[in-house]
Amino acid sequence: MISIKEVKTKSDLKTFVKFPFKLYKDSKYWVPPIISEELKTFNTKENPVFNDAEARLFLAYKYNVVVGRVAAIINSLEVEKQGVKKMRFGWCDFIDDFEVSQALFNQVETIGKENGLEYAEGPVGFSNLDKVGVMTEGFEHIATMVTWYNHSYYIKHYEQAGYIVEKSYIESEFPFANVKPEFFLKAQELIKKRYQVEALSFTKTADVMPYADKMFDLFNESYASLSSFVAITDIQKEYFKKKFISFINPEYIKFVVDKNDKLIGFAIVMPAFAKALQKMKGKLFPFGFRHILHAKKHCKDVIFYLIGIHPEYQNKGVHAVIFNEYYNTFKEKGIKNCIRTPELEDNHAIHQIWKHFDPVIYARRKTLRKNL
Repeated sequence: MISIKEVKTKSDLKTFVKFPFKLYKDSKYWVPPIISEELKTFNTKENPVFNDAEARLFLAYKYNVVVGRVAAIINSLEVEKQGVKKMRFGWCDFIDDFEVSQALFNQVETIGKENGLEYAEGPVGFSNLDKVGVMTEGFEHIATMVTWYNHSYYIKHYEQAGYIVEKSYIESEFPFANVKPEFFLKAQELIKKRYQVEALSFTKTADVMPYADKMFDLFNESYASLSSFVAITDIQKEYFKKKFISFINPEYIKFVVDKNDKLIGFAIVMPAFAKALQKMKGKLFPFGFRHILHAKKHCKDVIFYLIGIHPEYQNKGVHAVIFNEYYNTFKEKGIKNCIRTPELEDNHAIHQIWKHFDPVIYARRKTLRKNL
């Protein structure tokens, strides 16, 4: 007998956040989140996303033991302003029991119907800066800190519940040795002269901050055409600046500006914190923070988290300016491998940017939908 309980108390929320630690305790590839940060994600007083969205969290019990969880999310910016009648759901985990997964899906679908929504899609978060997709390939690779890892049986549960593929994503990687400067060195020099642009690199986080709002504005502009995009609000900008910018090595943030100091391109790279997070086991204190700091300074694998070019400068080679900056930084730091976060399989423009580096696809993931 499966029972579904809505998360109402702090104790319930901790149970919700910690459930995957039990489900993946024997996995070499699952990367645990930082528990305190995950709790803040669902704190309506701390996370400004709740100004424009609501989330109801649920736990599935079998014989009084937690066997699954799901977050049912309605983003009002998407539903009311964009007219996309979508019931989002994420943080969806369950044991290999169809009765459990069906009960969780039913809960999401019921909420969607009650709110007059047309379809459910998941797993997704609140916005495009959240994790996305259920893995369908690549289970033998360690996950990244910005992706969900899941058991291989998950996709069967979605399919049995009547969900069909909505979007497909790929994850790829390439050794830094594949990066040949001749592919972008001359091009970036020409681009700088032709369009009168220049690159900005940083050594101090404080120097990044004056450009942070402009970066999020450019993110909104450059990603607006992608499916499922929900713009970042001004209040969220402040939240993300505190949450992310100070966490990232300043030398891994690259900007391109025009002659008027207008931001026209940006990229954010992070050290691959996955192994550090595994050692931390979800806890920053007393010693977990040391693993983060060590990885931040010494990790030889990096993750390309975001790259955005202003629509007026897309397809004009501005990315060559960014790559040239990263090449110099990575060479100095002795970087070995470059990893890309999930990218839409049909986003051919972004795939073209990376083609000269011969990336290898190592994982695939999908979001799935069901009409309500």
